[in-house]
Amino acid sequence: MTPERPDPAGSDQRCAGFVELITAYLDGALPDRSRRRIDEHLERCEGCRAALAQWRTVARLAGRLSPADVADLDPYLRDRLLAVFREARRR
Repeated sequence: MTPERPDPAGSDQRCAGFVELITAYLDGALPDRSRRRIDEHLERCEGCRAALAQWRTVARLAGRLSPADVADLDPYLRDRLLAVFREARRR
């Protein structure tokens, strides 16, 4: 299969699997075989490449936050943001 051709049937399932593993992928915590399969999928899937780029941006920007930045957030927004990160870590 070439990168120009669409992924065959089942790509949605592979994309959903990637989303579930994205934090482990970014942390380098996946077994080599799993990482290779994801890398192969990323070669063909523009949507997953975009999702990965977004997660990398979020991680980079979150790493720049100071305790004061977080303290200044609206409490509801802060709680929602922390809930999203906790949920992503559980997967």
